[in-house]
Amino acid sequence: MEARSSDLSGGQDAALELEDVVRHYRGVTEEVTAVDGVSLSLAPGEMLALQGPSGSGKTTLLQLSAALLRPDRGRVRYRGRDVSSFSELQACEYLLRDVGFIHQTFHLLPRVSALENASMKLLLGGIGTRGAETRAQEWLERVGLGDRLGHTPEQLSGGERQRVAIARALASEPQLILADEATGNLDSARSREVVELLRGIARERGASVLLVTHDAEVAALADRRQLLRDGKLETPAPDDRPLDGLAHATEVSGAGTS
Repeated sequence: MEARSSDLSGGQDAALELEDVVRHYRGVTEEVTAVDGVSLSLAPGEMLALQGPSGSGKTTLLQLSAALLRPDRGRVRYRGRDVSSFSELQACEYLLRDVGFIHQTFHLLPRVSALENASMKLLLGGIGTRGAETRAQEWLERVGLGDRLGHTPEQLSGGERQRVAIARALASEPQLILADEATGNLDSARSREVVELLRGIARERGASVLLVTHDAEVAALADRRQLLRDGKLETPAPDDRPLDGLAHATEVSGAGTS
């Protein structure tokens, strides 16, 4: 069943809204539709898990929500503001002040300590070094890296680098958290801790969390989950089990980009 935006917010004022959003990519021989007419609404304090195979458009949808990409058609709104029409400066301010984007590939600076990496967004937002490092340290401790503050990415495991990226995204206390496979490099126990941390932030501060994941157990911790398939949004049945098998089969085949 294709989901409609009016079905998703439960009657609450939406924090994030996507209205009939379409995004194309120009391939070598043809145009590819990564997101195809998606309408989505995310309420303050809500965590939504978005599942789907590789190449289904999940990462593109997050990038559209973060104003990193513009839709070819449709609108993206955050608290009533038209994100899809932001200037480059407005998009930068939106990313620094409102959005916490947890990237799947970390984007950490090499040969720079975990503390400095986790402080970077705060420094770019105009917070002084001492204040930025204090807040960054608090979040590194919350994700279990209090004893790794001085370690560089080269000295950290993949899971530890992922947690530095999470601390960096959350240290600015964003109201919209966009997580692209935020638990992909973590073991099951740490994955649950991170998702419960995100869910707690949503409930305590009224933040909204859009979480992309292949993990059905992670998705089950969210308030709501949806399936993105071939760029189109669907609502899976509560007992829908084949999602993981579909995701893994597609990843093995190497079809598309997420």
